[in-house]
Amino acid sequence: MKNSLYAFLSAAFFCLSACDTPRQTGESTQTSRDTVSVTSDTGRTPPPPAPVAAAESSRPFISVDSVTQMPDTAFVEMIRVDTAFVPDMRYATADNFLKEKVYDCDKCLLRKDAALALLKAHESLKAQGFRIKLYDCYRPLDVQKKMWAIMPDDRYVGNPYGSGSVHNKGAAVDLTLTDSTGNELEMGTPFDHFGREAHHAYTNLPIEVLTRRRRLKEAMEAAGFEAITSEWWHYSYRRKNYRTANFRPACD
Repeated sequence: MKNSLYAFLSAAFFCLSACDTPRQTGESTQTSRDTVSVTSDTGRTPPPPAPVAAAESSRPFISVDSVTQMPDTAFVEMIRVDTAFVPDMRYATADNFLKEKVYDCDKCLLRKDAALALLKAHESLKAQGFRIKLYDCYRPLDVQKKMWAIMPDDRYVGNPYGSGSVHNKGAAVDLTLTDSTGNELEMGTPFDHFGREAHHAYTNLPIEVLTRRRRLKEAMEAAGFEAITSEWWHYSYRRKNYRTANFRPACD
């Protein structure tokens, strides 16, 4: 009994919920038990790393050690672990193919192992003089349905009435490269360009663009992500199969 109480209190210490309770829908959704977010591994807020034109965040920094101690199903807010990420969450604005804001706030959440893999890729790219700009991460299933209504083409949008998107599981990320000061670099097409120019096999591009795409792909694949043929910006972490989720992250 004493051991059980200790285990319960330890789990409560390491994991705080940062997400609203999932809305009830007819689809398979993630339960509130699985929507655990990050906390510090001590009662103190660790100091942030020395930033390089770091993104602003009012939320406390989280150590990588804290992330590694979380449950496999936990969601991690990336900017709280590495402030060198450049946030540009397009669906929290109207600058996207939907032409409307469909996220309440601009949080990039990923499952624990996907988050750790992205941190590994980012370290590799930072060593090469790049930083990662984040376009999209976890995506609620209801948003996926809106996307499918506009673009019912599974080369670009996962069918929410079928297997859906890995984004809905919190294990996919849309991203691009910036220079070391956060200036976005040319990658051949804009984000969410639905055409062959965005395909990995398309080579009628300047050599510097092809080199950046290759470096991004190599870093992401070395960290455990997989590319898809039709979008240079999309990478999925498929080493674990998570359940589909439909909660909306709580906004600060």
